[in-house]
Amino acid sequence: MIAATGNRLVVGIGAMEVTADPTASIITHGLGSCIGVAIFDPIAHVGGLLHYMLPEGREHPEKAAATPLIFGDLGIPRLFKAAYTLGAVKQRTVVKIAGGASLIDGAGLFNVGKRNFLLARKLMWKNGVTVAAEEVGGAVSRTIDLEMATGRLFISTPGEPRRELK
Repeated sequence: MIAATGNRLVVGIGAMEVTADPTASIITHGLGSCIGVAIFDPIAHVGGLLHYMLPEGREHPEKAAATPLIFGDLGIPRLFKAAYTLGAVKQRTVVKIAGGASLIDGAGLFNVGKRNFLLARKLMWKNGVTVAAEEVGGAVSRTIDLEMATGRLFISTPGEPRRELK
């Protein structure tokens, strides 16, 4: 539960928030084929959330230069670096991932959601980061909410009650 005095930080598509404010929560809505990456260091009490739309910026160099957080390969490192500047340590950081659905591309022709998810997992693996929990795929939009006081990540889907992603 978010404290009444809490600060709610909303992350849009191609954006991120990182904070050490224990009264804050960080939320992003509408994770369809997009991926939400939530990170939290339980010792430093630093957390962050990234909402990216496409896997790789190299396919769109002009767009990548203007809005790098739209791309997972550019946004994920920036998320971790921003958390490190506030005191997070990679070895303690808990990572949770959600999204990667097939909403628009039901036939699976482009597999944007799957490609987004695979990019996240590849980057985590290459950098020795363990993913503690994930809820990806399917054909449903998700909302995730990182509670900074506890590091718990809550997930909501249409027609289902809000629950913790463990």
